[in-house]
Amino acid sequence: MKKVLLLSLATMLVLSSCVSKKQFTDLQAKQKETQDLLNSATVKLNSCLEEKASATARATALEEQVADLRKNNDNLQVLSAKGASNIEKTLESIKEKDMKITRLQDALTKKDSITLAVVTSLKREVGINDPDIEINVEKGVVFISISDKLLFQSGSYNVTAKAKEVLAKVAKVVNGKPDFECMVEGHTDNVPYQSGVLLDNWDLSVKRSTSIIRVLQSLGVNPKQLIAAGRADYVPLVDNNTAENRATNRRTRIVVLPKIDQFYEMVEKEMKNLSAQN
Repeated sequence: MKKVLLLSLATMLVLSSCVSKKQFTDLQAKQKETQDLLNSATVKLNSCLEEKASATARATALEEQVADLRKNNDNLQVLSAKGASNIEKTLESIKEKDMKITRLQDALTKKDSITLAVVTSLKREVGINDPDIEINVEKGVVFISISDKLLFQSGSYNVTAKAKEVLAKVAKVVNGKPDFECMVEGHTDNVPYQSGVLLDNWDLSVKRSTSIIRVLQSLGVNPKQLIAAGRADYVPLVDNNTAENRATNRRTRIVVLPKIDQFYEMVEKEMKNLSAQN
């Protein structure tokens, strides 16, 4: 059971209409905290499982001893009250360990269950047969990658009418998940941007992100759930050495994830309970 939440966010140039650099950096820090917490929780879980196995082995050995005494000795009083008490305590300890393990497993798997539900909803609403729309899960995070040709004209940051149809389907799923956040990442190819009022590909990638965010907001998505981000041409999928490859790299990625604070608090609570009972 691999429970990982990792979102790799690079430095970006954010326009006045998008989220601040400090907020974006805070999000990255929270993600690292969650990753560290998940790693610690996994170590704790493995330790609990080992302790449970050891306790089970001890209990089994004691039970076998009791069975031998009962079989070979007519005087059952040989089994002292103290020995019987120790067996009872060992069995009770196993039950408590099972309960702690179950709670921790529930905390660590809850996000994965929610993620699966989101992916299913997105694939049903958006569709999975369009080669220009890709929905997948990477390291526990849901990604919707949309080709630029569905969203914008070349060198433009104005959203097309066709794109609004797709974004309406995405908005429908996001509106049903008020405890989720959506980060919209703009990606360009490496051809320098040289027209209009924008300075470069950084500007273009962020401006495309905020254009999509405004469409999602107009479709009823709570702006508190939305994060604008631009990656320019620094995270290509393939080399920018052909027109086809450059078209592949021109994309917008919508990252759908539970609010990190809530997930962090949920796991932290179970970790504290586990530590207090050890």
